[in-house]
Amino acid sequence: MRSILVLLTFFHSLLAFNYDLKPVKVDATTYCFFGLPQGIDEHNNGNMVNSCFVDAGDSYLVVDSGPTYQYAQQAYTQIKKIKNLPISYVINTHIHDDHWLGNGYYQEIGAKIIGSSQFKNESILETTRMQQRVSKEAYAKTTSVFPSILIDKDTVLTIAKQEIQIIHVNKKAHSSGDLLVYIPSSKLLFAGDLVFNDRLPSLRDGDINFWIKELDYIRSLSPTHIIGGHGEIVDSSAADFTYAYLVSLKKEVQKAIDNGVTIEDAVQTITLPQYQNANMYNTMHKQNVESTYRTMEWNNE
Repeated sequence: MRSILVLLTFFHSLLAFNYDLKPVKVDATTYCFFGLPQGIDEHNNGNMVNSCFVDAGDSYLVVDSGPTYQYAQQAYTQIKKIKNLPISYVINTHIHDDHWLGNGYYQEIGAKIIGSSQFKNESILETTRMQQRVSKEAYAKTTSVFPSILIDKDTVLTIAKQEIQIIHVNKKAHSSGDLLVYIPSSKLLFAGDLVFNDRLPSLRDGDINFWIKELDYIRSLSPTHIIGGHGEIVDSSAADFTYAYLVSLKKEVQKAIDNGVTIEDAVQTITLPQYQNANMYNTMHKQNVESTYRTMEWNNE
């Protein structure tokens, strides 16, 4: 029997995808796995997002569970080599699937999962981007496990006397129902996809006006570290790239609207050349121009 189990484990490992995850220390209590500045495909299998572990004393708090069950399982395996603690809570910063499809693994090992009330939206149950774009080997065992604790207002979580502030963004910014996670004792802030700093952000589900306002709010907290959903810069300057890009984009789109430029022409002519060498510019920028134009045109009516 023992030999059969060993063989089954061996064959399963052959079928699994190895994410080759390496934790990076952010501060005395926090390690993160930083994703690649790429889109989702069968080569990275969703490893283009950040997932972080905070040592809260007697357990880990996980911020964003990652793109698949296997990713989450492999991340926790690596973290336990640093310190073997259970997982108490997982916080999903928003509803985009690269940030929460690892929930199934954490639920399986007994963690409580927190997310915004936007997870009540049944459309999230539709086929995910991960299911469409990553390999079958990487997606194995992944299921749509939603948070069991849904919040629609600011909430304070206490883990082993450690205060964790979950700040609910009340307006659509990067998406509807973005959550910030702030740890006052260390002035550490998790911004989810409100912060990108190694590739262009995506405005497909966002509102540029409220996104900029939320970045102003993040800055007002004067955090020592800001950890975004994408990107390896985690000091107090981490939000600068996203902020500068959005402000520049808004300015140019408003100028185009004021001058009577059509949305089709704006998409072709607003290039922001200072960002043309940024990762994913060719994928994201025109889409961002169109999204910004529609938002601002609507606001101007």
